[in-house]
Amino acid sequence: MTQSLLLKSALALAMATPLLASAESQLVTGAGNAVARLDFRVIVPRVLFLGVGTGAATLTNNSTIDTVTFDYSTNAAAVGTGAAAGTITGNVVPVRVVGNNGQVTLTASTSGALTSGADTINWSEITSVSSAAATLPSPVIPNTGASAASNVALSSGTKITDRTANWTFSYANSAVVAPGTYGTTNGRVTYTAAMP
Repeated sequence: MTQSLLLKSALALAMATPLLASAESQLVTGAGNAVARLDFRVIVPRVLFLGVGTGAATLTNNSTIDTVTFDYSTNAAAVGTGAAAGTITGNVVPVRVVGNNGQVTLTASTSGALTSGADTINWSEITSVSSAAATLPSPVIPNTGASAASNVALSSGTKITDRTANWTFSYANSAVVAPGTYGTTNGRVTYTAAMP
């Protein structure tokens, strides 16, 4: 008797298993409609993206670090006068921030002044203006350490951010400095996006 019960249970389980793995179905005989339902799910991870310069073009990892150059070698008379460099390259930088979990903040950090040998230029001489200052502001570059955080405006709803802007960098040129190429060491600003 126990063997018969075991055999019947195994047979019932074998017959039910395909039904558990199958999509819904309905057989209608005669007039009427057959209905079958299908559930969908979309799984979206937490996403945070910051692209500055070349890396702003697509939502992928990009290891290119762009360089902004203010070259006074063709306009030496302007050194220390507040005038623009004779040649400026790369100073209009595209930026994109994408996040999907609430307020995104941006900070800038440096590890000290731009140097050329023993001579220095403070980061306070480098400023930037954002083409979208209200929605994607450029953080102030600190002389050393990290800046105060700047909020990137939410795009819609309460959690989504997708903002683009161009940041235009300028060199104040407020003092005569020793000759050299400043920034060959300590010439990097690191921008950081943070999101809860």
